[in-house]
Amino acid sequence: MTRGPTRPRIVCMGNPNVGKSTLFNSLLGAGAKVMNAPGTTVLIQSGELNHNGRQWEFIDTPGTASLDAISPDERVACEAAMGTAGVNPPDVIVAVFNATSPSKSLYLLSQLIDLGRPIVVAVTMLDLASKEESPVTISELSQAIPHLPFIEVDGRSGKGQEDLLHAIDTTISQIATYALTRHTDAAAQSTALQTSSHATEAITDIPAPKDATSPLAVSQWVRDTADERFTWVAETLRALGGGTALSNHTTVSDRIDRVLLHPVFGIITFLIVMYAVFESITTLASPLIDWFDVSVRGWLTTGIDWVFNAVGGVGATNSWFHSLMIDGVLNGAVTVLTFVPPMGIMFIILSMLEDSGYLARAAFVMDKAMRAIGLDGRAFLPLVVGFGCNLPALASTRTLPDSRQRLLTGLLIPFTSCSARLSVYIVLAYAFFGKYAGLAIFLMYVFSILIILAVGFVLRKTQFSDLHTQPFAMELPPYQMPQVLRLLKSVAVRLWAFITGASSIIISMTVIMWLLAAVPVSAGIAGNNSFGHVDTVEHSLYGVIASKSAMVFEPAGFNDWHASAALITGFVAKEVVVGSMTQSYSIDEPNNDSGASEGQGRLGDAVRASFEQSSDGHGAAAAAAFMVFVLAYTPCLATVAEMKRQFGGKTALQSVLMGLTVAYILAVIIFQVGSLL
Repeated sequence: MTRGPTRPRIVCMGNPNVGKSTLFNSLLGAGAKVMNAPGTTVLIQSGELNHNGRQWEFIDTPGTASLDAISPDERVACEAAMGTAGVNPPDVIVAVFNATSPSKSLYLLSQLIDLGRPIVVAVTMLDLASKEESPVTISELSQAIPHLPFIEVDGRSGKGQEDLLHAIDTTISQIATYALTRHTDAAAQSTALQTSSHATEAITDIPAPKDATSPLAVSQWVRDTADERFTWVAETLRALGGGTALSNHTTVSDRIDRVLLHPVFGIITFLIVMYAVFESITTLASPLIDWFDVSVRGWLTTGIDWVFNAVGGVGATNSWFHSLMIDGVLNGAVTVLTFVPPMGIMFIILSMLEDSGYLARAAFVMDKAMRAIGLDGRAFLPLVVGFGCNLPALASTRTLPDSRQRLLTGLLIPFTSCSARLSVYIVLAYAFFGKYAGLAIFLMYVFSILIILAVGFVLRKTQFSDLHTQPFAMELPPYQMPQVLRLLKSVAVRLWAFITGASSIIISMTVIMWLLAAVPVSAGIAGNNSFGHVDTVEHSLYGVIASKSAMVFEPAGFNDWHASAALITGFVAKEVVVGSMTQSYSIDEPNNDSGASEGQGRLGDAVRASFEQSSDGHGAAAAAAFMVFVLAYTPCLATVAEMKRQFGGKTALQSVLMGLTVAYILAVIIFQVGSLL
C-alpha cells in the first residue's frame, strides 16, 4: 500500500448503492484490480490513472453510512478516509453524493468535511432526482455548501468524468501551492490543507480522532457530534428547498415496490427471477460448454498433432510428451474455458439485477429466511445460484457488502448440489432404486439444503460467533436501465480476472493427474506398459492410489477402487465422475441421452455388482452413501481456485477439509444405518 511521494492518492467514499463503484470502474476500466485491504479479507478496488501525464492512485472503498464502523468493510473505509492503521492518507477524497437521497449523503459528507482533507463531491443520479421532482441540483448544492466543488457525474454513461478529473487536478494543484516547501512538517502541511480554498468550515467543534484503529474513539466522536450533524443536515436540506417534501413524494419506484416488496407477491416474483437465473445458467451455457469441450478441443488437438508431426515426423503423436500436451496441458486449458460460459452469463445477470435496482429488493424479501444461519437476505442469491454451478455462485458473493458474510456464504456454497453432480445421482439412483429413482434424486437436493443449514449453524456458533445479525436496513436504489456497453466491459474484466487467477492451478492439477495416470506400476495386459502409455487405469500409479484409498471407504460401504478413482477424478470436475467410472469399468460410453437407460445399462450393472460386493450385500445403502459423499465432498478444482483467489489459500484449504470431513461422516452414518434396515 506504499506509494511514491509524487503520486497523489484519491480515495472514493460514499453510502452503499450510490453508484460509487460504477463511477470508479468507468474511470479506470480494465486498469482496476481487486485486492484485499491489508490484514483483512475485505475486498477493495484500486488502480492507477494517467491524467495529463501525471499518475494518480485511485482507491474505491466499501460503501458506508458513516465513519462509525459496524463491520470490517466499514472499518476499511474509515481507515482509508482517515489515513490510519498503516494506510497512506488520501490527498483528495472523492465523496460520491446520491441526489435522490441527499440526507444520507449529507450526513457522511459532514464527517468527511470534519476530517480536514480536501474533498471533491461527485453527484450521481441527478437525472432520477429530476424525474422525482427533487429540488437538488448542482447550483443549489454549491450555494448551500460553499467552497466545495460539486460535479455532476454518471458512471453508466461516462458523463462528467472529465469535469471530475479536472476538479481533482485543480485540488491537487492547490495543495501543492499551499505546501510551504517539499520538506514542510506535518503540522504545517495540515494547516496548509485546511486553509485551501477547497476546504469548508467545520460542521462541529470537536476535532476528529487521530487514530481510526480505535473503534471506540471513532464511534464516540461520531456519536458525540451526531446532534450537530443532524441539525446541519436539516438546515442544508431546507436551503436546498427539500425539507420533508422529498420523503412525501410518491415515485415510480415506490409504486413498483408495493408489488416487489409485498410479503406474498414479492416472494413469488423472487422465485420466478431465481428460476430464470438458474435456467439461464444451465440452458444457455450448455451449448457453449459443449462447443469448448468438443469443437475447440478438437481444433486445438488437431493443431498440436500437426505441430508434432511436422517437428517429430511419423510416430511423434505416440510420444509421452504428446500425451502430456493433450491429456494434461490442453485438458486443463479446455477445463478453464468450459467455465467461461456459465461465469459470463452469471456476471451479466448479476450486473443487470444490480444495475436495475432489483438485487437490493431481493435481499430485502429473503432476509428473514436467511437469519437462521446468521446471514441476511443478500446471501440467498449466491446459494441459489450454487445449485446451478458453484463457481459463478462463489463469484456472486462479491455483491455482499460485508466481508464476514462473504466468507461464511463462500464456505457454504460448496454444499449446494450443482448440476454437475446430477449425472452421478442418475446413474446410481436408477441402478439401485428403480422406480423410486426420482424420489432419491429429489432427496439429494433436500439433503443439500439440510447440510447447508447444519454447517451454517455450526460455523455461526464457532468461527463466526462474532457475526451478529442486525436489523436489515439498506438504501433501496431507484430502478434504472442497465447500460449495455458498461455492463459488457465489467463482465469482460471479471472474466479475465477469473481466467488469469484460476487457470494456473487448474492446469497444474490436471498435469499432476496426468502424471499419476502415466506412471505404470505393472506390465499390464499386454505386458508392454511404459511411461505415458498405460493400458488401463488400474495398472497406473493413479490406480494404485485409488486402490489404497478405497480402504478408507470401507465403513461407508464402497471399498472399491473404481469408486475411489472416480472420486479422485471428481476433485478436478464433477462432470467427469461418470466418465471415470465408465473408463475404469472398461465400458463404452452410452449412445443415448436417457439417464434411466444409462443407469440400468452396462455401467449401472457394473456399479451395482461392485457395490454389492464391497458392501456385503447392502448395495443400496452403499449407493446412497456414495451419492451423499459426492454431494458434500470437495467442490471442483475451478471452485477451489476461485475460493483461493477471493479468500486466500487458508480458506480454500478449510473448505476442502471441511467438505471431506462432512461428506465422510455422513456417508458412514448413512451406510451403517441403511445396512441395518
